[in-house]
Amino acid sequence: TRKAYGGAYDVMGSKHLGADINLSWPTGQIAVMGAQGAVNILYRKEIKAAEAAGDDVVALRQQLITDYEDTLANPYIAAERGYIDTVISPSNTRMNVTRALRALRNKRESLPPKKHGNIPL
Repeated sequence: TRKAYGGAYDVMGSKHLGADINLSWPTGQIAVMGAQGAVNILYRKEIKAAEAAGDDVVALRQQLITDYEDTLANPYIAAERGYIDTVISPSNTRMNVTRALRALRNKRESLPPKKHGNIPL
């Protein structure tokens, strides 16, 4: 993944919805939302107080964004929590994808029979 935020992360092959293999580069960002939006919500009181005090709001916001990306929106946190399998080097991407496809080549998914079909929409 490069950037996987919120609902988009879930619907695009997340472990939560049954994806078999999830890999990320070290620069991947996996979080509930992007750093800028999260900082504006989480730290709005601090930003407003800094603005009222006449402090450099742009520098404060940038520092908070950097802190958020370093502590919450990195792939290592997602790997610790089991959201991705491993963090790989970009130069090893082809090898890891090949290995994953080989591991899954004989996979057969058995799902229980459905009671009701989905109506055509």
